[in-house]
Amino acid sequence: MKKIISIAPGRICLFGDHQDYIQLPVIACAIDRLMQIDAIENGKNHFEVDMPDLDQKKIIPLEQNIYQIQRGDFLNIALKVLNKKKIIPDRGFNILITSQVPINAGLSSSSALTIAWIHFLITVFSNQKISPKELALLAYETEVIQQGSSGGKMDQFTIAMGDTIFLDTQADRVKHFNNLDLNLVVGVSGVSKDTFGTLSHLKSNAWKSINQVEAQIPGFSITSSKLKDLKKNLKYVENELKPFFYATVCNHDITQRALKVLEEEELNQSKLGQLMNEHHHILKSYLKITPPLIDQMIDAANKNGALGSKIVGSGGGGCIVSITKTDNQLKIIQAIKASGAKDAFAVNISEGANIKINYK
Repeated sequence: MKKIISIAPGRICLFGDHQDYIQLPVIACAIDRLMQIDAIENGKNHFEVDMPDLDQKKIIPLEQNIYQIQRGDFLNIALKVLNKKKIIPDRGFNILITSQVPINAGLSSSSALTIAWIHFLITVFSNQKISPKELALLAYETEVIQQGSSGGKMDQFTIAMGDTIFLDTQADRVKHFNNLDLNLVVGVSGVSKDTFGTLSHLKSNAWKSINQVEAQIPGFSITSSKLKDLKKNLKYVENELKPFFYATVCNHDITQRALKVLEEEELNQSKLGQLMNEHHHILKSYLKITPPLIDQMIDAANKNGALGSKIVGSGGGGCIVSITKTDNQLKIIQAIKASGAKDAFAVNISEGANIKINYK
């Protein structure tokens, strides 16, 4: 009996949180916490899906109304997206979905699931060869375009491609930093978050602030805006929107400086850590997306030797990431847990989505 195994990693945004949806670049990496789909043909006219981590089971008929799908039902939305490309399932499978990626914690479990599912469907029901970029764009259409969501492309590109990437979100250009020797620790707060609501609020206000500057300065572009012009440009922004414009420009500058560090011949983790602390300060003080427990976790990590730490994901809860030295990871993990975190663990940078076929 043949088993199809589709695997996709979680992801960490290192620099550029809340930048990709305003068409600014990001730096992110895939991590070795995996979403896995095990699929065995069942001879039926439906998929039998078992998701034990969520204590859920569902039946997906091969013939169904693909235009009546609930928001957040990524499995069925992906079927709709692939249907338009003439990739249509013609036989059923028993599907087991398991996750090492904490759910709703800022490590992009939803994108990992979407990519693993799409990759499985294309592998089994199409003769097409698909590149990581094409896989990322199909997942982006599934998660963002079809649902009218506020997210960007960072999650999909990072998970599909793997390793560490610099993503130019305007042109979908990717610069790879493979085999990056970066020591990372993740802390899980256990505080649930409202991803859709938070992204919508922050994206809306960021674009409002940018549009106000564009209305006053002909030819202004946020992609080429410089830190030295920030004070002057802020004069054109309403007071309640100033924090969002300030955060946009500062975080863009931090990401560009982090890119230069990554491009150096020898990786300087201390420099990256300092930039990560700068980035977190903006996310905390201007976008105000860090609840008290996240602040406690970051303080604990940094006081115990982390080179830098920041919140990960949309905010309001979720996870943190810390850059550490090799010899103090355990101490930092213990400190994060002692601060009240649900969990903490070291992660390695991982390859991207892949398919395996096992024969029994």
